[in-house]
Amino acid sequence: MKLPPLLLSYLESLPEPHVLFDRQYQIVAANAAYAALYAGEAPVVGRTCHQVSHGSPIPCDKAGESCPLAAALASGQRERAVHLHHVPGGEEYFNVELTPLRGEGSRNAYFLEKMEPLRISGRRGAERHLVGRSAPFRAMLELITRACDAEVNVLIQGESGSGKEVVAQALHDASPRRAHPFVVLECASLSETLFESELFGHERGAFTGALSTKKGLVEIAHGGTLFLDELGDIPLAMQVKLLRLIETGCYRRVGSTELRLADVRIVSATHRDLRAMVEAGSFRQDLYYRVSTFPIRVPPLRERLDDLEGLVRNLLQTMEMGRQLTLAPSALDVLRRHDFPGNVRELRNLLERAAIFCDGTKISERHIQNALALTGDVVVPSVKPAGVEAPKKTLKAMQADLVKSAARAHTGSRKALAERLGISERTLYRRLRSSN
Repeated sequence: MKLPPLLLSYLESLPEPHVLFDRQYQIVAANAAYAALYAGEAPVVGRTCHQVSHGSPIPCDKAGESCPLAAALASGQRERAVHLHHVPGGEEYFNVELTPLRGEGSRNAYFLEKMEPLRISGRRGAERHLVGRSAPFRAMLELITRACDAEVNVLIQGESGSGKEVVAQALHDASPRRAHPFVVLECASLSETLFESELFGHERGAFTGALSTKKGLVEIAHGGTLFLDELGDIPLAMQVKLLRLIETGCYRRVGSTELRLADVRIVSATHRDLRAMVEAGSFRQDLYYRVSTFPIRVPPLRERLDDLEGLVRNLLQTMEMGRQLTLAPSALDVLRRHDFPGNVRELRNLLERAAIFCDGTKISERHIQNALALTGDVVVPSVKPAGVEAPKKTLKAMQADLVKSAARAHTGSRKALAERLGISERTLYRRLRSSN
């Protein structure tokens, strides 16, 4: 069937990659932007969309991925999905939006698909970069893309170290507010007075020590996003003031009667079970429902081990070690067997420790075992000469030897070494003394 020239002209006028295909996934037309996206590939017209974008002989929904065409055939309306596409520069996430076009007899004859790269993916090699391709990661990514353009309050839930602030930053970067500030308030360990002052600001003389007027983070974040990290730690007495801010969009500086308008989007995060806290009376139920309009769960690393190799590659690219490091396959196998209670933050710490033990450019299984042994997660077996019974070492002695080895390779301060090893300075000194 020959396509109307007006439809082809309209398709070519669209700046974003657009493609037109039939009910059998076969591409019947594509604009220049779509063709350029797959530059170097065979002509796209006449092939199926899943062959072009995924290199797959079967449709996405038959390969365990969401398919907007299958969804549109069932619903008869526009559908959207997040897909990982294969493009000449590598793999890239796209937001795919598909619109059914009515044909003769009110039947959906063709489908117009628009593709947009996800702004939330970040740049490769960036430390604060969402990296992954596992099913739990893709499910989280789908929620982020749904929430980024909406002005609803988002509650990000996940274990410590799982990357909740990275998700919040991604939400902001992909939102209409991205040109305005992304401001973080660490709610943990703030007293009631300090919390109110940090959030709303204060006037000069409002309390002892208030020597000058101070803007609050709500005011600093004007037009942008206010990220409340560890929301569950907000003092109960202060929760009502935060609730008033969310409900009315107004606030007052401490020591002032002037009512100010806030223009911020509230994104919160917590590793606590807020529902249980509501039942226990330590978190307000009305505030809970206000901040959790759209909850997003960040999966722990143990649920997304398929992402481990990509995470390691990205973290190694961001580490300032004076050399480009890689990880041996056997070292990656060791990491896969670890349950990572500290999640991505723990993974980074382990890689930094392993890099200290590594004198070359490839981190081996031994280097990873040494890094794990520093925190008592694994015992590194001592080498036993043939025919000779090797002396058994205690874990403490082994940790002391490893710390001494790391100290010899380290050129900075003891404080910096302790931070890299993920131990306190006191523990570092104790282990160095015990190794002498």
